[in-house]
Amino acid sequence: MATWNEEITQWLQPFLERLGHKKRRQMCPLYVAGLIGPGERKSMEPMAARLMPDHYDRLHHFISDGVWDAGPLEEELAIQAERMVGGPEAVLVVDDTALPKKGDHSVGVAPQYASALGKTANCQSLVSVTLASREVPVTVGLKLFLPESWTSAPERMAKARVPKERQRALTKPEIAIEEIDRLMTAGVRFGMVLADSGYGSSASFRQALSERGLRWAVGLSRRQNVYSADVKLMFPVAKPGRRRKYHIPDTPPIAAEAMLADGNWRKVTWRRGTKGPLSCRFTARRVRIADGHKHRMADNRVRCMPGEEVWLVGERRPSGEQKYYVSNLPANAPLKALATAIKARWVCEQAHQQMKEELGLDHFEGRSWQGLHRHALMTMIAYAFLQHRRLTHAGREKKNPRRSTSTNSAGRATRSHRHPCAKAAARAMSTLPHPLATTTLKLPK
Repeated sequence: MATWNEEITQWLQPFLERLGHKKRRQMCPLYVAGLIGPGERKSMEPMAARLMPDHYDRLHHFISDGVWDAGPLEEELAIQAERMVGGPEAVLVVDDTALPKKGDHSVGVAPQYASALGKTANCQSLVSVTLASREVPVTVGLKLFLPESWTSAPERMAKARVPKERQRALTKPEIAIEEIDRLMTAGVRFGMVLADSGYGSSASFRQALSERGLRWAVGLSRRQNVYSADVKLMFPVAKPGRRRKYHIPDTPPIAAEAMLADGNWRKVTWRRGTKGPLSCRFTARRVRIADGHKHRMADNRVRCMPGEEVWLVGERRPSGEQKYYVSNLPANAPLKALATAIKARWVCEQAHQQMKEELGLDHFEGRSWQGLHRHALMTMIAYAFLQHRRLTHAGREKKNPRRSTSTNSAGRATRSHRHPCAKAAARAMSTLPHPLATTTLKLPK
């Protein structure tokens, strides 16, 4: 117990220095300890009862009402995540996670689609950003999405203490780009951005990633129109006496599903799981997505012009379900590299599940914007500490660890090349330890 007490206090020191005030430096370790420790509920009242029965008000004030800026702690979290798993081989996974809620007073709660539940439910929806390498995820961003029922009600947002600068309609892809910019400014390194079709179907999201010089592999709707890569632009036939002012494609676009219908579907194994090799059938083709400027044709129909050339990838699962993706990986990228990059997105789902089941991400009972985001931040810090401890332990366990492969060569990686930290961390992922079951954390001065 003493070892854990000392280790968590030492690891949190850079965070505490950024908090400044002595009482805030006392409450932060206690809150993190409460999230990591035992107990079915990780909301403030039961955590305070376990760790500091006489100081619930102080813990509540720290999370819900205290006047302090979360920005410096978010920056420190990014720095620690970069130190653990950042680098050119890392991936940045954009997704969202739902927190089911009853009633309609908690900030952002509304009937909306919850991907984890696979249906529409009354919930809060957080846009998440996870940095991962060697199958080890560290969540570095959780920002609340406000649906239209909230952004159209200023009084409702004011009551939930939504900051003035956030009282505007933002899509999830727009929130994700803001988070990516924040992490890049903090110096976080990664080789690729991954996202599902909820983000990948947004042309502005893909274009924003390309404008920042980022590699990406994202999901796509099967109905998205695409052109073949060799599409040509030509002048349309003009009426007598009319000047031809624009170009149009020489062939019409077709749906992504139709473009790959007659593709060469090949079985690809992207990695080994706990029950053996993970594989599906994939096919890929170079295309240009119909996401360029819009043009009204002679028949009065509006058609989007060809955008940048990318890979269109199809996945055919054993169940018969088919999924579609696009990626701006180089034109010479092998099919296995494309499949490996696409399937690396699974680590964020693992992180979401563990932060909910073990650290109480969805246990917060407050209603305010500030309280929810501070609770989410403390949960991410607790999760990052546990990942740090796993990697440290794995590093002591193994001798002469091999270097991991980079993102660009991920498709050629085999099980024997996986970093030993990933193997040890994967074994520990199923259950988080409860080191603080019978100890009281020493308060920093």
